[in-house]
Amino acid sequence: MIGADGEQLGVMPPEEALARAREEGLDLVEVAPHASPPVCRIMDYGRYKYEQKKKQQASRAKRKGSASLKEVKLRPRTDEHDLEVKLRNARRFLLDGDKVKLTLTFRGREMVHRNLGYAQLQRAAEMLAPLAVVENPPRMEGRILTMILVPNREAIAEHRKEQEEKGRAAGGGEKADAAPEA
Repeated sequence: MIGADGEQLGVMPPEEALARAREEGLDLVEVAPHASPPVCRIMDYGRYKYEQKKKQQASRAKRKGSASLKEVKLRPRTDEHDLEVKLRNARRFLLDGDKVKLTLTFRGREMVHRNLGYAQLQRAAEMLAPLAVVENPPRMEGRILTMILVPNREAIAEHRKEQEEKGRAAGGGEKADAAPEA
């Protein structure tokens, strides 16, 4: 038997434990039914259930926030510079830990040249290859060609490490220049 404030009350018959719980205006909850003897605790069961629900919601919210899906839209004839700008955004999403969905939409008679769309997505995947892994290869859904990329955790960690080293090198150079002036 465990009290409301966590102290051990010892072994007692269930009737006595229930009477103590009623005196305190709380519930008697069986915590470990398979133990010998079973372990019970005096607590406010409604509050306990509420707190468990809140913890579960918080863990679910953290899990959802960590891997959201960001979309980058392309066209079969997207120009080189425009592609670089869009993939720069995709790279930023990947560095933030998000999945990236590359969507390529065909209009009108462009459907005849689907190979251009597949080539465009393949090129995009190659440009993002150091930071991303293809989760779903290019797939046609009506007039839309989609591909999903997921961040490569090891490559991203290595990229961040390199950025920190560059920052330190740049910061260290300024301090060395400032020292002779003083």
